[in-house]
Amino acid sequence: MGGLLRFTMDLFEGLGSEFAPPAPAPARPRRPKKPKPAMPPAVQPDAAALPAEPVDPHAPPAVPLADALTLANFAHPQATREVVLGSARVAYEFKRGKRKTIGFLVGAEGLSVRAPRWVALRDVDAAIHEKSDWILRKLTETRQRLARVEATRIEWKDGAGFPFLGEPVVMRLDPKHGFSSVGGTLDAATEDGVPRVLRLAVSQNAEPSQIRDAAQAWLMRQARKLFIERLDHFAPLLGVRWQKLSLSNAATRWGSASADGSIRLNWRLIHFRLPVIDYVVAHELAHLRVMDHSHRFWETVESVLPDYDVLRQQLKDEAVPRWN
Repeated sequence: MGGLLRFTMDLFEGLGSEFAPPAPAPARPRRPKKPKPAMPPAVQPDAAALPAEPVDPHAPPAVPLADALTLANFAHPQATREVVLGSARVAYEFKRGKRKTIGFLVGAEGLSVRAPRWVALRDVDAAIHEKSDWILRKLTETRQRLARVEATRIEWKDGAGFPFLGEPVVMRLDPKHGFSSVGGTLDAATEDGVPRVLRLAVSQNAEPSQIRDAAQAWLMRQARKLFIERLDHFAPLLGVRWQKLSLSNAATRWGSASADGSIRLNWRLIHFRLPVIDYVVAHELAHLRVMDHSHRFWETVESVLPDYDVLRQQLKDEAVPRWN
């Protein structure tokens, strides 16, 4: 409206005096106003009164919110199907087989889903979404555990270390000692907080694989000796008799038991504290009485290890050195 009025007044300025308004009386000069005191630093002016910041023509364009919210990605190497669960994209291995229910397995490689041949895919998808909280929690826990394991990867050289029975051990290549019978020796414990020294009969210029093999051979000997001691300790308490011990190197399994009394234990358990090792030993011996994971089985384990659930969780949570 102000612009239109100004435009109209401009049109009338060139016409005769009969259209001109009377001249205004001369204005009385005003006294200058005193300037207002500056605002204290603690007081901020209203945001609407702030001048707009200049736009940098060379600045990158703003990222759309949808693009900024990227999905977490969990991909099984043998994935055949994919689903979005919450804020994660999960590519999973899917197989059908002779089973009665839909099964889920979260391992080091990711999610595997098994389903009966007669179950429709839409029902599989519905079951996955129903279990989404559990699946995402297990995938996240597994990824975090693998990251911790990766951080414990051993550098096979003089001075490198690893845990032995839950305590740190430092390797020293000591070829001048002929450990012909055992290949190495562990120094006696000294003051608290100082790692014990494992002396290996390996030359200073040995290849990393040679150092690794020497350390593994020593650890496996210690593991076999200790496992036999613990089997002999718990077997009478459980009223069972074991027949044979084999050491395994499985990537995801700590032990197994057969009805004939054969026990398999992963030699890398030697990295854990003795109570955790005892849990695995008692677990496998308990299977010689109850060959499943029923309530009666866990009662059997609890009869010799009342805090088995705590030890079981420690076995899951603690990072074991990565050997390969």
